[in-house]
Amino acid sequence: MPRTVGNIRLKSARLAAGYASQQALADALGVGVRQVRRWESENPPWPQPAQAQAIEALLGQDLRSLGFAPSDNAVADRGRRATVTTTAPVAGLAAVPTQAIALQPASVGQDFLTVTRAHRRLYWSVAPAVLHPAALAHATLGCALLPETVGQTRRTAAAALAETWLLVGRIEFFDLREPDRAQQTFLRALQAAGEADDPLLGAAVLAHSAFIPGWAGDRDAAVERLIAARAHARRGPASAELLAWLDAVEAECETRCGDARTALNLIGHAEDVLARGGEHRSPEWLDWFSPVRLAAFKGNTQLKAGHLPQARETLLGVLNTLDSGEEKQATVVLGDLAAVEAAANRPQEACAYALRALDQLARTWYATGMDRVRDVRRSLVPHQHERCVRELDDRLYSWPMTVNALTR
Repeated sequence: MPRTVGNIRLKSARLAAGYASQQALADALGVGVRQVRRWESENPPWPQPAQAQAIEALLGQDLRSLGFAPSDNAVADRGRRATVTTTAPVAGLAAVPTQAIALQPASVGQDFLTVTRAHRRLYWSVAPAVLHPAALAHATLGCALLPETVGQTRRTAAAALAETWLLVGRIEFFDLREPDRAQQTFLRALQAAGEADDPLLGAAVLAHSAFIPGWAGDRDAAVERLIAARAHARRGPASAELLAWLDAVEAECETRCGDARTALNLIGHAEDVLARGGEHRSPEWLDWFSPVRLAAFKGNTQLKAGHLPQARETLLGVLNTLDSGEEKQATVVLGDLAAVEAAANRPQEACAYALRALDQLARTWYATGMDRVRDVRRSLVPHQHERCVRELDDRLYSWPMTVNALTR
């Protein structure tokens, strides 16, 4: 298997933490850039105690997970000081032991990938609170198997592990609303993609990680991660769908940071990319994006820009085109249609769409969809004494929906 040169785990952690260059990390740690280069080399030296503690605190993982192999002196010294723990529930990629180990059969890579594919399909219908522990356990298994594989088997297992960590992170961010935990999970996904030497998976992970600062209104951090994602995509070769999705991610971040005009330009560019097409096929894991999903991005951005007639037309087209299996996306579109009508001072129509979204959420929970409904209800405060709004409140704050909102 062709291996990436250097300490890919530390490089991945640096990128995931927002340090685009070795110099940036050196400045943050108060060391010279030559020291960071040594740490990112093929055989990185074990850092001094103070440096080790700073690295772990800054990047959120222990040194072994960051690709360092301790000497005997380092192990003894490490036992005398406190270990910085991460927020993630399980360890990341295990360090490859130096002693001889029993290798798994060549079939283990495909066997592990088969389960990863099943989880990918289950995401669209299984409750996130049910799927999350199963996918997390699968990732833990992958971390244990990876050191026992070599060659193409190792590459296959590492790519499947990266996709599994990505799925876990998506559930944590979009479904469970745990951005800090998702950030650590995306870091593990990026490290596994590096182990697989899969730049397209790396681009997907970095773009997902951009949602976290983007949704928090930190435009600079989001754009920096997207620049890294595009750099990985150029090593691809990337399909038109993947490149258009990167535009769509940046557009959503720009929208949430208050620049709807730039977002609409990005969506227009994504539409052009899809229209031109390309010679490269999309990876099979890219199942969260399509021209219809791009239109959903566009409708939301038109709504935020105040282009209500255009947003209504776009979103109705999306709603009528979505497949029956896209229940989660349907709740988001219904929520956006409700927001369009609320902004147009049509509370009855807004409540009707919001109630349809709640009907769908009762069948398939999606925190992002519920956020849309709650935003709509806040915008209906001037109409809260009208009967349609009271009926929405009765449903929104019913026992089952309230429990779901608090426990998922």
